[in-house]
Amino acid sequence: MSKDAVHILPTNKTPEVHLNPKGSIKITGRAIDESRNKFSDDIISWLDEYMVNPASLTEVVIALEYLNSYNSIIMANILRQVAQVTGKAKKLNIKWYIDEDDDDLLERGKYISQTFNIPIDFIMTEDIKTMY
Repeated sequence: MSKDAVHILPTNKTPEVHLNPKGSIKITGRAIDESRNKFSDDIISWLDEYMVNPASLTEVVIALEYLNSYNSIIMANILRQVAQVTGKAKKLNIKWYIDEDDDDLLERGKYISQTFNIPIDFIMTEDIKTMY
């Protein structure tokens, strides 16, 4: 199994993140920080180790009220890395919750899904804040 579980607390610019080596990844809140930061480096580092021996099922939950273009790149990198579990004969389930009136975020998510051929289940919700 991978390293220990990690809980990254949210800031007003970065989301809350739960990384569990038993196969659970949860990213919630706002992702609007414009600078390269320890936050994204910590996630990528954890995933590097997780990918050595991932759980038989990796479940990803994303519930963001905002995702800017810079953080879209980070999210794409995270999801591309997580998607590698399927190459190890493991299962992947990604649920991305989006406010039903947030067409921009839905388009960003669909772009990531299509560009990198990552299956994502987009779930429209009335109030994204109820998801976290």
